[in-house]
Amino acid sequence: MAAFPQLSARVTMDEAFAARWYAAWNARDLDAILALYHEDIEFSSPFVSALGFGPMGVLHGVGMLRAYIDAALSRVTELRFEPIALCAGARGHSVIYRNHSGVFVVETHEMDGGRIVRADAF
Repeated sequence: MAAFPQLSARVTMDEAFAARWYAAWNARDLDAILALYHEDIEFSSPFVSALGFGPMGVLHGVGMLRAYIDAALSRVTELRFEPIALCAGARGHSVIYRNHSGVFVVETHEMDGGRIVRADAF
């Protein structure tokens, strides 16, 4: 990576962000989690529909995200994410983790100003 110092710096930033993201989620700290997301966040996940937040699985805005995460934390008391890998890209990164149920998840984060502006969980 020494041949590409800008790429190396980008990966380091993504690694630091991912560490904060995992720490906030695993601490179940709603305010710390929301601080990672832009106020105009677009968030998609199959669990959005499963928790009754719309049939399309997409949320818009930090207010809706707060309600969704609050419901998820209340409903899934054993919620935990185990880091597996991080893939850095030009506009963000993807975190790959195993959730509390043992399911592998890929969540892609598009970043703007150091916060997630779009997140898609698969």
